[in-house]
Amino acid sequence: MNKAKIKEELLNLTKDLEININELENYFKSIYSENISLNKLQDMLITYAVSLTSFEESDWTYLAGRLLMKKTEQEVFKNRNFSYGNLYDTVKTMVDIGIYDERLLEYSKEEMVELQKIIDISRDMIYDYAGANMFVNRYLLKYQGKVFELPQEVFMCIAMLLAINEKDKLTVAKEFYNALSLKKISLATPILANLRIPKGNLSSCFITAMDDNIESIFYNIDTIAKISKNGGGAGLNISRIRAKNSMVNGYHNASGGVIPWIKIINDTAVAVNQQGRRAGAVTVALDSWHLDIESFLELQTENGDQRGKAYDIYPQVVVSDIFMERVEKNLDWTLLDPYEIRMKYGVELCELYGEEFKKLYLTIESDKDITLKKVVKARELFKEIMKTQIETGMPYIFFKDRANLANHNSHIGMIGNGNLCMESFSNFSPTKDFKEEVFENSGVRKVDLGEVHTCNLVSLNLAEIEREELEKNVSIAVRILDNTIDLTKTPIKESDKHNKNYRAIGVGTMGLADYLAREYMIYEESLLEIDELFEEIALYSLKSSSLLAKERGSYPLFRGSKWEKGIFFEKEESWYLENSKYSNKWKEVFQLVRENGLRNGELTAVAPNTSTSLLMGATASVNPTFSRFYIEKNQKGAVPRVVKYLKDRSWFYPEFKNIDPQIYVKIMSRIGKWTTQGVSMELIFDLNKNIRAKDIYNTLITAWKEGCKSVYYIRTIQKSTNIINEKEECESCSG
Repeated sequence: MNKAKIKEELLNLTKDLEININELENYFKSIYSENISLNKLQDMLITYAVSLTSFEESDWTYLAGRLLMKKTEQEVFKNRNFSYGNLYDTVKTMVDIGIYDERLLEYSKEEMVELQKIIDISRDMIYDYAGANMFVNRYLLKYQGKVFELPQEVFMCIAMLLAINEKDKLTVAKEFYNALSLKKISLATPILANLRIPKGNLSSCFITAMDDNIESIFYNIDTIAKISKNGGGAGLNISRIRAKNSMVNGYHNASGGVIPWIKIINDTAVAVNQQGRRAGAVTVALDSWHLDIESFLELQTENGDQRGKAYDIYPQVVVSDIFMERVEKNLDWTLLDPYEIRMKYGVELCELYGEEFKKLYLTIESDKDITLKKVVKARELFKEIMKTQIETGMPYIFFKDRANLANHNSHIGMIGNGNLCMESFSNFSPTKDFKEEVFENSGVRKVDLGEVHTCNLVSLNLAEIEREELEKNVSIAVRILDNTIDLTKTPIKESDKHNKNYRAIGVGTMGLADYLAREYMIYEESLLEIDELFEEIALYSLKSSSLLAKERGSYPLFRGSKWEKGIFFEKEESWYLENSKYSNKWKEVFQLVRENGLRNGELTAVAPNTSTSLLMGATASVNPTFSRFYIEKNQKGAVPRVVKYLKDRSWFYPEFKNIDPQIYVKIMSRIGKWTTQGVSMELIFDLNKNIRAKDIYNTLITAWKEGCKSVYYIRTIQKSTNIINEKEECESCSG
């Protein structure tokens, strides 16, 4: 190794970084020898840079990131005998050995030469160590156990596939590449990990429903297995399943209720892991009126019969307005068996919401002939929900009436619950009428296909987007996701049906805390500014989807929707013209939708993206930062976590645990009212601050009253520690 050349390259990596160059040079001199390998030298320099990263000298983490990227480029060259420089040969080689999707070769050699010109390898150097470490170890493809791909190849090949059906695919591919490689837009994990490998699933979120018969139960278990196998996060509504001690085939007290089926779902999630990376991830939802709700709340608590536990699923309670009203007034609440209600009244209670549900529920409560029921205090049941949340972080809460009131596609269905991260949901329904026929030696099963909610996600990285760039990047994000729908083949037919009928997409955001810090705004004092920002995102997403509809046609179920009726986010055009700061822009959007319709039935969803925000160097989702600076230690070493504008704006990064939960909930409600689906709203309570049960209760009541559609994790900082209780998030939604 040439010492002078290595030192020169090392110093080149420090350009524009505020670090002590002399300290670095002295360390280099102390470890360099003729006998040390380049790989070992690089590892020692990376470790050194990581060790010097501090609150006061945070740029060392960027040097560590650059060193890791440089080392990776050299390793890839060694592994495959070529680096950057010839896109066509790279793609051809990767397709030939089975790593890349052969559709990439639909681009000619001349087209790839043109695309090669805009590949900017200096963009490998814009990552801090946390981002570079995640990129290299999680997303770069391997061949025979060795890294075989480079970062800019990831973005270019994804951009090429996303643009492959465009009329001017080169121009669009270049636009996509720049947005992705400059970290303006972050792709959800299924797209980032799978869109260049053969037959990869690209959809993030799925929600299905289980009907009350053995065929549907095991059909849905098979569905969950297929979703998990392909790396998706699954939601499952089980509110149609009869309660414990209900009747089965004429026998009284024969049903075991929902818990035995949940245990099978739990074991399925563990057995069918997400492509070997981790256990499958499933949220199981139950309505608060279901007779089994009390045992459901004990699924993950430490006390009670261990035979009734399911520690690997994510419980979710579906609540109605009438339930919350009774919680407030401390009134009775009646728990019911869905089978008995179905037999007597001919309806599925879980398929009703709003006034229709309230009217029937009151009728049922006054019915003296209902035999299987239990009367409890609504507030006591809610307290049990809260106690379980403090102990386990769950159950999630889904405000069903709020979500369905805001449903733009209520003309064609209803929303039963949220997805695994509580930000993505639309209409879904169970598959029914299972029939098996025999043709010679073949058995054929026929079903009436239901709908499985399916959504594809990206996030706008507000840490990197200036306000004047917002419309352009929203437009790119909408186009990326609409193209994704046509590229993917989901694991299940009901999901393909939903994709085709609704063309649901979820444009989300990350880096809100960075955006506010960059603009010298304090999170808790920026309610109006955040409201206006997300109103803009809403109108730009509608505009972009309508322009796509002009080009490609509306989604098939547009007719009869609130969109077609001119009701956007529960308001008519006149409201916007009289009340909005962006009245002229809204006038244009309403006109576009009247003329062209909408390409996508759902448009926005704010995912938690806890992991991919690291990749993008941004704060997660729309939350305050958990910490301005800390060192995350794991089995593989230490990883510094640093907010983007730490050096000159640390004051503008209030930490999540110090934010007033009431104000945070109000901010989430402002974001949620401009979001067609939902927001992954986490709540943090620092038990060191004399937080009382009443404070948590009031926060959840505020969430309901302010119109939030869901509550994701409840995280608590335990007394006398800095430990936060939490489960790992769904990787599929982490875009």
